[in-house]
Amino acid sequence: MNNERQQQILEMLEQKGEVQLQQLKDFFPEVSVMTLRRDLISLENEGYLIRTHGGAVSAKKVAAITGEEDEYSRRAAEHIEAKLKIAEKAVPLVERGRSIYFDAGSTIMCLAKLIPDESFSIVTSGANIALELLKKQNCTVITLGGHVNPNTLSVSGPNAVSYLDSINIDIAFMSASGLSPESGLTVSNVYECEVKKKVVRRAKKVVILLDSRKINKNMTFTYANLEDIDVLVCERPLPADIKAEAEKYGVRILD
Repeated sequence: MNNERQQQILEMLEQKGEVQLQQLKDFFPEVSVMTLRRDLISLENEGYLIRTHGGAVSAKKVAAITGEEDEYSRRAAEHIEAKLKIAEKAVPLVERGRSIYFDAGSTIMCLAKLIPDESFSIVTSGANIALELLKKQNCTVITLGGHVNPNTLSVSGPNAVSYLDSINIDIAFMSASGLSPESGLTVSNVYECEVKKKVVRRAKKVVILLDSRKINKNMTFTYANLEDIDVLVCERPLPADIKAEAEKYGVRILD
């Protein structure tokens, strides 16, 4: 947690369960709405709250209402610091005036939260990522149609793959469950693999967001190899063998 003000916001949430942005502005009259909104974003990224339209709800209150956390929520809360570092490095790569694709996944979600509210045009396979992007007033959002995986909240299946044939993708921001020199970028779901394969084939530029826990890890299905991508973003320096293999194919490394 960054400061005393954020601690006070948490204490308010602890007492009331939820808080409105206007209430925070009244409580902190010397602080701008933009700064208070950044406080809420920071606290949400740390897992303390969930932002709503005009305010926030305590994560504890949501858990009490819904019961045990779902699988996606548990995974999203893991290694959040690494995911945020990766997303921060990737933000400058999100260009206006381009057709952009956001894959599903919790690291991509961090990127969706961090990009500025500007006139981006974004296609996504993440149902929750689409909802996050819609919080921004100036962002145009398109979702793929198909089956929603309850564990990843990603959309896949024949309809999703077919729809990708009808769109152009300048820059694709992709996730993976594993990366190794021998197997490339891998995932565990065959239907999601097919969607990712199609995106990589159609995109002019492919950016992989990958936290270091997934390096030298193999899942069942390969959707791309290092020669298929353009940029690899990680929160820490890559192992020597991965770095050498990536550099062999001219992959730009941000670590």
